[in-house]
Amino acid sequence: MDMITDAKQIAKHEAARSAAAMGGEFLTFRLGAEEYGIDILKVQEIRSYESPTRIANAPPFIKGVVNLRGVIVPIVDLRLKLACETADYNSFTVVIVLNVKGRVVGAVVDSVSDVLALDKDTIKPAPEMSSAVDTSFITGIGSVADRMLILMDIEGLMASEEMGLINTVH
Repeated sequence: MDMITDAKQIAKHEAARSAAAMGGEFLTFRLGAEEYGIDILKVQEIRSYESPTRIANAPPFIKGVVNLRGVIVPIVDLRLKLACETADYNSFTVVIVLNVKGRVVGAVVDSVSDVLALDKDTIKPAPEMSSAVDTSFITGIGSVADRMLILMDIEGLMASEEMGLINTVH
């Protein structure tokens, strides 16, 4: 990546962090023991998990593709992408179908919890971590009662160059 692309990426992540800090409605889901939240406006639908058609030479976190009413949708296992300890497929495993930059992408998660409205008072900034930990897609930490939600810039993650799912114009 060149300096201009890096600057654009940083600006996009900062915009996502600012938007999350203002609050809104978040779809909450589980990956292992952690609970995450993503902007509900990025969610198209939630589907039960079905085995996708594998794509040769795809990274392990890209499980393959499914045909969703005539649209070929890449399926990303967020548990593998975010290095969760286990990625068991059971009756609770679901695919969150997202609309990211005009492209439909599926994200496999352990389970979906609910939709929460968070106001800006319940959202704290993402913690600063060492460079060994990639927190660039964490927009904040939401707390509701005894629950702590890791708020994620799902659009930034799915559209990242590393994922290779969305063509980015340089």
